[in-house]
Amino acid sequence: MTESLIWWSIAIYLLIAIGIAIMSRQGPSESMSGYFLGNRQMNGFVSALSYSATTYSAFMMVGLAGLTYAGGVGALGFEIIYFAGVSLVAVFGPKFWAVGKKFGYVTPSEMLGHRYNSKHVAMAVSIASCIFLIPYSAVQLAGVGYLLQGITDGAITFTTGVVLATVIAIFFSYIAGIRSVMWTDSLQAIMMIVASTLVAFLVIQGLGGFGALFDTLATEHPQSLTVPGPGLFSFVTFLGLTIPWFFFSISNPQVSQRLFMPSSLRSMRHMLIGFLVFGFIYTMVSVLWGFSALAAFPSLASADLATPTLLASEFVPPVLGVIVMIGIMAAAVSTIDSIMLTLASMVSRDVYANVKPNVSEKRQLLVGKFVVPVIALMALAFAELQLDLIAVLSVAASSGLVAMVPALIGAFYWKRGTGVGALVSVVGTSAFVLLMYATGNSLLGLPAGVWGIVVASVLFVGVSLATKPHQATTDAFFAAISEELSKKRSTTKDQATKEAAA
Repeated sequence: MTESLIWWSIAIYLLIAIGIAIMSRQGPSESMSGYFLGNRQMNGFVSALSYSATTYSAFMMVGLAGLTYAGGVGALGFEIIYFAGVSLVAVFGPKFWAVGKKFGYVTPSEMLGHRYNSKHVAMAVSIASCIFLIPYSAVQLAGVGYLLQGITDGAITFTTGVVLATVIAIFFSYIAGIRSVMWTDSLQAIMMIVASTLVAFLVIQGLGGFGALFDTLATEHPQSLTVPGPGLFSFVTFLGLTIPWFFFSISNPQVSQRLFMPSSLRSMRHMLIGFLVFGFIYTMVSVLWGFSALAAFPSLASADLATPTLLASEFVPPVLGVIVMIGIMAAAVSTIDSIMLTLASMVSRDVYANVKPNVSEKRQLLVGKFVVPVIALMALAFAELQLDLIAVLSVAASSGLVAMVPALIGAFYWKRGTGVGALVSVVGTSAFVLLMYATGNSLLGLPAGVWGIVVASVLFVGVSLATKPHQATTDAFFAAISEELSKKRSTTKDQATKEAAA
């Protein structure tokens, strides 16, 4: 695979993606809801593809494949736990959608601030999200850097790949906000799933087929097929990785914000079903990539080079290899620009607008657009540090974001939860997780991924029981959920009756 082929392929991809992004524009987006939520009018098909591309980023084909290479079959169990956690969308998704429609929320932090009648809660959630998601954005940038560096044997440097991904993400974010991101995500998701699946089968056939691949693993790397595996995983390590990952779908605001966007609950249901189908296929493909790399190249200097090394090998035709490479790069970009837009909306809506009350929505939007490149540049600087395994660093970010989980669950299921409890839980747990990572990530032999949810729950429940909730706001919030969902059920029932009569 030549360097010129790679650059020409990137250029062609950019031309197609830019064309789709421009066509996605529906006039200038002058409102926060229009720019950051697509006016809450996204259909199920586009939402499913975009949700998939945003969630399954460089983490999968680079990170999960690398984790499989280093840790064996335990990586599949780790990802299946995340898959199980997506069930939370079925539980919380309709409630997010209902209150978003009723109160016009733009961000999950705005929702929590209103539910607990505390602008400080909204600000704390926004700031904590920035602290933990900027490193997660850096993971995506690093994934592109490792990919281009590995696939060209260093001809394209790590820094070049990181800078390229940053510029593309900023550009897509500015064209039409979340609409351009979601439509380009759809293109990227289709490329990801088709090309990676096809190439996975070609690689396995090159290794002699499924039977030969697993015979090689069983003979030469038997621990990769057992639990706990060759040394990366222990029960405590596995637990520390999987607990934050289970809550990913509600703790990560760039994902939970998507629950405000579908045009209807039916669209949300289609989004979830489509995502589950996509996710299962992509998970299996990523794990097979890791196993194939282990069988073919057992002595790589870094596990995160598993996918780039396979793509540059004789097992993959250059044209197909470059298509997969573009798909992985596009997946990383889709996650970065989604995170940038989400954090920008949170900073402008829940920090700037609370510091300067009564500021116009037009001004909030202007501030949000200014914040986008600032976040991107911070992520770029962090990516240049080239820290740790991509998969492990991704979970480290999620370990901090579990600080929001008890407050989110309490928002919908515990009327006794208070603003003070939510604030102390978010701030206290965020500080605790940061301290743990700064001092070695172990307390009583357990990592932050285990302690985070425990500390957050104890603080939220304990402080809430010691303080008083804002009753009027709480009652209005729960009433809105019942009203919107019952209205939707009535509409659905009427439609079914008309269809039966016809």
